[in-house]
Amino acid sequence: MKEYITIGLGQLLVEGGEPNRNFERAEIMIKEASKKNCDLILLPECMDLGWTHPSAKSESLPIPGLYSNKVSKLAKDNNIYICCGLTEKDEKNNKVYNSSIICDNLGEIICKYRKINILEEALDYYSIGKSLSVVETSFGNIGLNICSDNYANSLEIGKTLGRMGAKIILSPSSWTVDYNITEESDPYGEKWIKPYHTLAQIFDLVVVSTTSVGYLVGGPFEGRKMVGCSVVVNKEGVQYRGKFNEIAGDLGIQEIKIPKSNFKGTLIDKRIKDLNIK
Repeated sequence: MKEYITIGLGQLLVEGGEPNRNFERAEIMIKEASKKNCDLILLPECMDLGWTHPSAKSESLPIPGLYSNKVSKLAKDNNIYICCGLTEKDEKNNKVYNSSIICDNLGEIICKYRKINILEEALDYYSIGKSLSVVETSFGNIGLNICSDNYANSLEIGKTLGRMGAKIILSPSSWTVDYNITEESDPYGEKWIKPYHTLAQIFDLVVVSTTSVGYLVGGPFEGRKMVGCSVVVNKEGVQYRGKFNEIAGDLGIQEIKIPKSNFKGTLIDKRIKDLNIK
């Protein structure tokens, strides 16, 4: 297993209902990450159609399908792992899911996940996922979840990934705030950092979360904005914080030391007790 991984945190400008434009911007960012020797780039939640955009009901596609095939080709052509959020149509049960995938640098989808902790306002758009996944890579075990899966009151999702052996948790996100929020307000603060840090401390893992930028149009959150501030958190705390940015995309790069500890089974319970974490 490699000792380090260099991750590009792609704070992508995502326009609701504009997959072609979103993919054009994503391609530019992926190529930039590859040129800067990133091993993996993490892109936001629902980067194809935008989070909670009404087009999810009519324009979502299967995985594998056109949008995931684009991701696979970009990964292979640029020799880079890509993790991103896509809006998935399951044609067998006629349901739509808020999903995420990891493609390796050969263009193979090695992990797919469907979001579990769907916000109440988004339940009209997305069905609930039924499983969690951790995949073995040359960078160690990588777990996958999405945005509000990491709320403090749903932390069992991340804890399960930790118990499954994840040393890195990738979390495509679409954090939103009211239009009048400024950088000085520290819009996320304890809402995200505290639960991420709890997971990182218990399991000695790293949580990496990238969120989109831009304004939401259509859907229940119309008018709210996405402002970046993507983060990397390990057991020591915040190692990287992306720019507050509501207008244009930005690529941040962070080299991450892959944790070597190996807490398993009931040894984890002992560690929780020793750390006095509630």
